[in-house]
This record gives sequence, structure tokens and C-alpha cells, in this order.
Amino acid sequence: MHDVSQLKKYLDTKVRLYNQPAFIEKDPICIPHSFSKKQDIEISGLFAATLAWGNRTTIINNCRKLMSWMDNAPHDFICNHTDTELKPFVHFVHRTFNATDLLYFISLLQHHYRLHDSLESAFVSDKKYTHETVEAALIHYHNYFFSIEHPERTRKHVATPVRNSACKRLNMYLRWMVRKDNKGVDFGIWQKIKPSQLICPLDVHVARVAHRLELIDNIKSDWKNALLLTSKLKQLNPKDPAVYDYALFGLGAEERF
Repeated sequence: MHDVSQLKKYLDTKVRLYNQPAFIEKDPICIPHSFSKKQDIEISGLFAATLAWGNRTTIINNCRKLMSWMDNAPHDFICNHTDTELKPFVHFVHRTFNATDLLYFISLLQHHYRLHDSLESAFVSDKKYTHETVEAALIHYHNYFFSIEHPERTRKHVATPVRNSACKRLNMYLRWMVRKDNKGVDFGIWQKIKPSQLICPLDVHVARVAHRLELIDNIKSDWKNALLLTSKLKQLNPKDPAVYDYALFGLGAEERF
């Protein structure tokens, strides 16, 4: 599809179809939508995004289990739990993410929230974020996340552009926290990063659709293609390229485009 205006019209139609509250129920974003407190949304959202691979029903069920172990008050639990209250977490497993990883996430989050009000400062430590894309924020987050003593195995669960990872789940998480509109799906509770700086989440399904639409040259889901795809989407919507995640994901997952 070469005609830019035709492509924009087509994708905008798909965005309208999928960027609506009906989309929430079957998507991992339903987990942070269970909460209203900013820090609860951040923490539950991070776990939902981190575990967002595989079967969507399993992802949601495992996240709900986690939240129930945190008494459905994740921020309060992260800050104030006792060692005894961590016992149920020892048996947690979601694909290759296991109790070792989970307990480290909890300890890192506790370390963070004892010093900071919001998880946004784990991505952007300065008052403003001036880079063209979130690449520097993702690298900063990865380095920060492993700045305290950690199990080496957990590194594979936090992606970074340095390894040419598409960072799909972290980019999705940033979309949830940063994008602002009146549709009721994304939260838009972070202020330092602008929607124009977001990178479109790229996985195998989105890469396949983007390749069919001639937005990328191959179907690799890596950082290089995530940047290329986003630069093409910026031609359609410079201020909010990641909104097309709805269209591309919907076409891949729902319509088998």
C-alpha cells in the first residue's frame, strides 16, 4: 500500500475500531484498569506488560493471581510487605519468568518507591526528556533496574535496545502510561515523555502486518525495525505514532491480516 493518504485512512479506521474500552477486557491492560491510584496502575501495569507473552487468558489470570497476593493494593504491598507475606510468590511461574525473577522485581520496586513517588523516574531521571525517541529512556531503565544486587537470569526479562531487542512489552507499557486521548484505554498518567517520543510496540504479529503494508522491509521484530516502523508511522501522525499499535495489533491478532 504505497499511497500515504490511503494508508492513513485505512489505519485510522482500524484505530477507531480497536482503541475503545471494549478492547480492555481481553487485553493485559485490563489489569492496571482495576486500579485508580497512580502507583497501583504503574506497578500492576509493569507486571502485566512484563508477563504479556503467550496466551492472553493465561497472562491475565496469572496477573490477577499476583495482584490478589498483593491484597489488590500493589503499592502498599510493595512498600510494606513482610517476608512471611512473600511465601505464596515462591511458587509463581509464567513461562520462563519464575519466583526468582518475581522476588527481584518486588525488591527493586520496593527500593524504588522508598525513594520516588512514581515509576516514571526509573525511565527519566531528569525533569524533562528531550530525546527524539524513548530509546535513551529504555536504556536508562534497564541500567537502573539492575543497579542493585540481582540474579543474572532476570536480565533476560528486561529488554534493552542495546541488545537490538524490539522491547515490545516495555514500549507497550510506555504506551499505556504516556499516551493521552479520550478513548479510555491508555492512561496518560506520565508527563515527562511525550506521545511523539514513543516507539510502536513491535512483535512477530505486528511485524508481519507492517511488512505486508510495506512499512518495513522484512519481518524481523528487532529494535532497528521498531525505529523504522515508527518513523513511517510518524509520517501519518507525527504527534502520536504509537496510536497505530491498535491498528497493526488488531489486524494481526484479531483479523489475521
